Amino acid sequence: MPAPRRGEASASGRPGLPQWCARTVRSRPFEIAIIVLILANGIVLGLETYRHLASAGPVLHALELAFRAAFVVEIVVRVLAHGRRPQDFFRHGWNVFDFLVTVAIFIPGLHGDPALLRVVRVARVLRLVRFSPGLRTIVAALLRSLPGVAGFLALAVVTLYVYGMAGWLIFAESNPEQYGDIGRSLLTLFVLLSLETLPDLIAQGMEVSPWTLLYYVSYVIITVNLLLNILIAVIVNSMEEARRLEMTERLAPGYDADGDGVPDEVDRIALTQRLDDLRAVIAELERELRIDREDGHARHGAAGRPSRH
Repeated sequence: MPAPRRGEASASGRPGLPQWCARTVRSRPFEIAIIVLILANGIVLGLETYRHLASAGPVLHALELAFRAAFVVEIVVRVLAHGRRPQDFFRHGWNVFDFLVTVAIFIPGLHGDPALLRVVRVARVLRLVRFSPGLRTIVAALLRSLPGVAGFLALAVVTLYVYGMAGWLIFAESNPEQYGDIGRSLLTLFVLLSLETLPDLIAQGMEVSPWTLLYYVSYVIITVNLLLNILIAVIVNSMEEARRLEMTERLAPGYDADGDGVPDEVDRIALTQRLDDLRAVIAELERELRIDREDGHARHGAAGRPSRH
């Protein structure tokens, strides 16, 4: 007897394992339980950083083993939820990330490097992003903004280099600690992006020449104001594109947000047809009620009129 497909019940009338897994994955309690596990895992990782809690080491280690087992069970349930097509689990980027973070902890080579092992364990906390649509949109926007950010960084590096060379030419003799070479000039200008050192640098420049004020004013206008605003515009634009892409995917044919195995477009069509049928039934019912009411008034009026015979 062939195994029941996803979304179908077995021959005995009981839901099959893929169907049970699919319902479990779509359920709100399952999602909340995973979120709680991830938060608890983060708390345990934080507790391990306190040296005076060394006596609780065995307990924390036992909790870590419990977290590993729970996350493995979660991944297995998610994979089984795809029924006869478990490979569909890896079609989504967040599923691949969850799988790698969960499986990486069992790589033998990691156990010889506690620092790398801790990094892998800390990466579990990043899984909280997948449970928040807002955070997923932000991450998608950041990834989409990488080409624009790369262009911005190239422009920023060129601008800093030009101002660094100009600063070295102007202040190399008077302020060798800040502008003694191109490396120090770039470091000084990079720190100046926060504007905290601007008053001190302006005061030192005024001792050299009042024209140095033009150097710092132009640097602040071009880098701190113009370039940073360009960076913000690139990220905001990418975020809007990510939102539009997410909305487009939800409206695209085949998208199934509720996970019932039926695309949302088909659900909307079926719902529209049901509403049309319901309107037709209501209209027919109103028509029959109106006819019955008119017949009743007619009979009452005929009974109340005197006979002419």
